[in-house]
Amino acid sequence: MMKWHPSKTLIVRNNKVHQKVNAAPPLILAGSFICLIFIGTLLLMLPISTNLPITWEQSLFTATSAVTVTGLVIIDTGTSFTLFGQTIIAILIQCGGIGLMTFAVVTLIALGGKIGFLQQVVAKEAFNQTDASTILSVAKSVLLFSLIIEMIGFVILSIYWSNELGWADSLFHGFFYTVSAFNNAGFALSPQSLSKYVSDPVVNFTISALLISGGLGFTVWREAIKSKSWDKLSPYSKTMILATIVINLVAFIVIYCIEYNNPNTLQPLSESGKLLASWFQAVTTRTAGFNTLPIEQLEDASTALMLLLMFIGGGSLSTASGIKVVTFIVLILATYSYLRRDKTITIYKREVSRETVTKALALTMISIAATCIAIFFLLLTEDAPFIDIVFEAISALGTVGLSRGLTSSLSGPGEFIIITLMFIGRLGPLTLAYFLASPRIKRLRYPETQITIG
Repeated sequence: MMKWHPSKTLIVRNNKVHQKVNAAPPLILAGSFICLIFIGTLLLMLPISTNLPITWEQSLFTATSAVTVTGLVIIDTGTSFTLFGQTIIAILIQCGGIGLMTFAVVTLIALGGKIGFLQQVVAKEAFNQTDASTILSVAKSVLLFSLIIEMIGFVILSIYWSNELGWADSLFHGFFYTVSAFNNAGFALSPQSLSKYVSDPVVNFTISALLISGGLGFTVWREAIKSKSWDKLSPYSKTMILATIVINLVAFIVIYCIEYNNPNTLQPLSESGKLLASWFQAVTTRTAGFNTLPIEQLEDASTALMLLLMFIGGGSLSTASGIKVVTFIVLILATYSYLRRDKTITIYKREVSRETVTKALALTMISIAATCIAIFFLLLTEDAPFIDIVFEAISALGTVGLSRGLTSSLSGPGEFIIITLMFIGRLGPLTLAYFLASPRIKRLRYPETQITIG
């Protein structure tokens, strides 16, 4: 008989207890990402990867940004790296976006291997699943869905860019931008990102469709394809789809209204260009990292909205990060229920468990704490406006990749802080806290007390 504990395994043999220490699942996930970042750093340091020699710090920053699907860069991807180096970056993005565990589980299936107990726990942690029996089917669905969507995006972009770039360049651009967009990475082959295509409907709609597809979450897509009916969807999927539509539309309208007369952003564009630019900025802020407008030229109100959108992020089991859309919705519902003095929190005629609310609150508080600590130290290390530092920190933690121009001028300590934030943001603040906290079992309960709040 075996009993599993997050940090140890108790094995009972012949009425004797033997203790075997195991690594916690979050530690294994963190270790996997660290190994991938380390390998990526080494590969990007090869002479064949760059047009000019780069430093170890530049290579580490780029590899971390790629694996965490962030998109913040301190050197230009298009000019600093060769075709080989850019391909390495795309592979790192793909591995970090779809997830190491997806590839690991699918590889085991292909080789006819069996997933052991500890591997199941790690996979459950990676896929945010509560039932180990669904892990294999989820892994297959994730990989198949990703390849299909990316193939569609690749074909559209490659054909569209063929007249402008020629077939050889258009095929690589189609590959690179599809991988970067679907995985919500935001890496671009131009220092101006996609500003050149600010009024181009094909590029705008194709890239934004890839961003939404990757950020919505594989669980939602898998369930939508299987059920084919709104009524049969789970409360989570319904919430995720509806909230994504509402948030994107509200952000689109607000940005359009605020920036309409801004001479540095929307004013010079045609009416259709204004609509496309507003839509793209609303979507890309949800951890994508591309931009078609100069972010540093946006009005302060638009910047404040983007900070909120970056902090919220996308869906669970997706290529996006942030605290996640449903986490944000659960907190709103919890607040609304408290104001109404309701004892329960309900959504689509289902009661939300207290554990879910606690998890949402913990994740949000840890994210806020990590952001505030990072902002404090960045204020000490960087000579930059406060708004630029706040924007950079939230963008890094949400693995968004948007910047107001601070990334390229970061100091050594500043680069380390941003690297740490990107890693925390991709691994998940709650997962990191689970790893850092020493698990303990408390059986003793104390009398309840009242503490004054507010």
